[in-house]
Amino acid sequence: MKSTTIVGPGALVTGWSDPRVIADGAVAWQGERVVAAGRHADLLARFPDAERLDAGGGLILPGLVNLHHHFYSALARGLDPGRPLPDFRAVLEGLWWRLDRALDAETVRLSALLTLADCVRWGCTTVFDHHASPSCLAGSLDLIAEAVEEAGLSAVLCYEVSDRNGHDEALAGLEENLDFIGRRREHPRVRGMLGLHASFTVSDETLAAAARQRPAGAGCHVHMAEDRLDVDASRQRFGATPMQRLGRSGLLDRDALLVHGVHLDDAELEAVVAAGATLVHNPESNANNGVGRLDLPAAAGHLCTLGLGTDGMSSAMLRALRAAFLGLRGGDLDPTLGFAIVPDLLVTNARVAGRALGEPRLGQLEEGAPADLVVVDAPPPTPLDEGNLFGHLVYGASEAAVRHTIARGRLLLEDFRHTTLDPEALAREAAKVSPALWERFRGMA
Repeated sequence: MKSTTIVGPGALVTGWSDPRVIADGAVAWQGERVVAAGRHADLLARFPDAERLDAGGGLILPGLVNLHHHFYSALARGLDPGRPLPDFRAVLEGLWWRLDRALDAETVRLSALLTLADCVRWGCTTVFDHHASPSCLAGSLDLIAEAVEEAGLSAVLCYEVSDRNGHDEALAGLEENLDFIGRRREHPRVRGMLGLHASFTVSDETLAAAARQRPAGAGCHVHMAEDRLDVDASRQRFGATPMQRLGRSGLLDRDALLVHGVHLDDAELEAVVAAGATLVHNPESNANNGVGRLDLPAAAGHLCTLGLGTDGMSSAMLRALRAAFLGLRGGDLDPTLGFAIVPDLLVTNARVAGRALGEPRLGQLEEGAPADLVVVDAPPPTPLDEGNLFGHLVYGASEAAVRHTIARGRLLLEDFRHTTLDPEALAREAAKVSPALWERFRGMA
């Protein structure tokens, strides 16, 4: 019989969808599965021989999910592009498209490991990554998958298909996606999606090939109307908006992740709803790039399914949740907004991840669910219940450290210390190779 581990006591939140809050709570798991969640004393009585993990009275939450990340951005910290970046096109051409072309196998691997270590540190147990490394394209998703497995997390990976460096490279990116999706279809923790860059960099021929060759059930993970550039350039080059192009191709469906959506109009939001697709909000990145912000009340008013990502800015999902909340209130000059919309972002994230990984109970702490959970070092100083849970998350837990991270029953962060990765050693290794990466970056036109 598998050994049992119990984490508690703490303020247990049983799930993001219809949660119960148990003040003196705990979770027990065996192997990769939760076997019980409830009062700490009851679980100790039921499993007297269980190993015990002290929650320190903190918040015991389901493992967090990030629906849009860019692992490859990890080594851009402090990088001077050496030129002005006055608008979004300049940001793409002067920073990200130079950096991704400068990546090699070693820096792809290190970028992934550094980002995954941050995911563990902030309690993110499942992450959707959108990758690009044109100079190290073939096999790049396997490099990242190996890093994910080393870290102990779950992930859904894709390669960013784009014609920005030529049609041959776009087809190579498509092949990288298709090969990875096919080989990982039944993997319990690491699977693939079809990745597309923004519409204005994807030709009609590439879009048609992607739609024609996409395996059944493989969703499309695509940057969508992040900046007016995507909308205007797509109309100019292809005679249609990004949403129109995606819809006509057949790639707009319930498995599609539409990232950003800042510049979608009302009719396009209706199309998102009709397709059952998910619109992924990235508030910190949108603010950083000065592209505007997703109109959450309008999207919610159209009944869009809304999720949350970080777009490479960080791996701290509760902090991103706080940014979504404060950005909504500050942007609309309305301190009453947020509580009716923003909490559902976590619900969507868990549901989408569960569907992608074949784990319908992901995001719930109940018998039979994946043992993905996190203990946040934020013991509630005031009463906590289902009605005020979100307030505790955005005004307290979002700024607190994570004490423990458990993914599929494996303890990845124990009392604030990593058990599978060594962030200090990774930082030292990265410090040795990043100067050469930056030198290659400076040599890119």
